[in-house]
Amino acid sequence: MTTIAERARELTDTREPFVHATVVRAQDPTSARPGDAAVIRSDGSIEGFVGGVCAESSVRAAALDALREGTALLLRVLPEGAAPFPDTPGARVVVNPCHSGGAIEVFLRPMLPAPAVRVVGDTPISAAVATLAAFLDFDVVAADDSTGCTAVVVAGLGKGEPEAIRAALDAGVGFIAVVASGKRGGVLLDELGLTDAERARVHTPAGLEIGARTPAEIALAIMGEVVRAIRVDGLAPSAGAPAARPQQAVDPVCGMTVLVGAETPQARVDGQDFWFCCAGCLASYTAA
Repeated sequence: MTTIAERARELTDTREPFVHATVVRAQDPTSARPGDAAVIRSDGSIEGFVGGVCAESSVRAAALDALREGTALLLRVLPEGAAPFPDTPGARVVVNPCHSGGAIEVFLRPMLPAPAVRVVGDTPISAAVATLAAFLDFDVVAADDSTGCTAVVVAGLGKGEPEAIRAALDAGVGFIAVVASGKRGGVLLDELGLTDAERARVHTPAGLEIGARTPAEIALAIMGEVVRAIRVDGLAPSAGAPAARPQQAVDPVCGMTVLVGAETPQARVDGQDFWFCCAGCLASYTAA
């Protein structure tokens, strides 16, 4: 557990999304025990232990779904012929024909990096935005690179604005707030010669209309608009290429969904590739 906890902290510090899996209940015979844990990364790789090969395959597949949806999931892995388990919100049941015979329940918790906001400028407003963003659990980015940021707030009040806006657009940032009056902001965007799609990503005057006057109030209006864009409009962070979702296949022997990787048991029969949850299913298939 200490090792998995340390690994989870490392992934969190590097802003890498992952799923923290914890065995919460195990029924003999099974190799897993309550408290066993693992982390599953977005490429489907797993570190730690949550059961044997067959159970692990089910956990990995469900973890990727939890990561994609951003919601926690209780996974119950049952042996074939087990009594049905009620289908409840937030829970999923898989029947594992090659499981050892016991049942396990694994809690899958997606760990997504906090949204990042880059604040450009050295003004009282930029300082207030950075302070409020940190209070709201945003990662406040100090570097000049906007890649990976959810939003960029340009609060230079006339200094370095065109360069900051252009850099944020080129980095793929979906929400760029520019602190300026409506008239000055419009002139600024006209001078940049933006496309319609680019202009739609730039918000000026920045912030919700709340009659803000002080730097703190302006920061509140700006971060309120950013939060609304995330929670209501589905604003996502800019990114480089996201991790490719691993290929999935159905084991022709037991019917399990397996993630295809370099170590996944495989057979090529009559020019067609088949993948298996474990060596036992592979041997059963090739012997038939």
